[in-house]
Amino acid sequence: MMLQNRVNPLGEIIRTAARGAWMGNRGLLHNDRKEIVRPFRLLAWITCVLSFKDRKRTVMSPGLYTELFFMDEATAFAAGHRPCYECRREDYKRFKEYWLKGNSAYHFNDKTSINEIDAILHKERMGTGNSKVTFAADISELPDGTFVWFDERPFLIKGDWLYQWSPAGYGTGIAKPGKMEVVVLTPASTVNAFKAGYLPQTGV
Repeated sequence: MMLQNRVNPLGEIIRTAARGAWMGNRGLLHNDRKEIVRPFRLLAWITCVLSFKDRKRTVMSPGLYTELFFMDEATAFAAGHRPCYECRREDYKRFKEYWLKGNSAYHFNDKTSINEIDAILHKERMGTGNSKVTFAADISELPDGTFVWFDERPFLIKGDWLYQWSPAGYGTGIAKPGKMEVVVLTPASTVNAFKAGYLPQTGV
């Protein structure tokens, strides 16, 4: 049975035969029949490596957290996830450092708990009725790694190009408009972290 365990840039959990490059966790989302019954259970939405300390898991085991998968790290960020502290310690530290630098308006500091950042990310990714939160911005002001909703589809920004997302990978790049207001899928504070210097891994 093809499991519903891949995540797209809108944060939706979908079924696809395509494999992912990263794993994620939002808590226990499935029932004993391996069916998704909720979009999240935790406010800490994390992105993990596929292999860590030779640990072996049976996907969607009863009573354990639901293993989610992403095509690349940029997709995970667009969905509202951030690096795991345990298996991605250095990426976690870099993300927190650049998040704090890029979001100085919150007046946080190095002692700020990641729980406070997770609470902000949750408000930026999940709205009323579990709908995707987006915002508008000029595409010329958005950094590489950001996802936008363009021509009714999700596109990744990289350099002077836009790449259409699919579960199996990206399409051929199209030229990025010089200036245009677009709907942004990546949470606002994560975009600010990218502007401050965090460069997410992409499949392009």
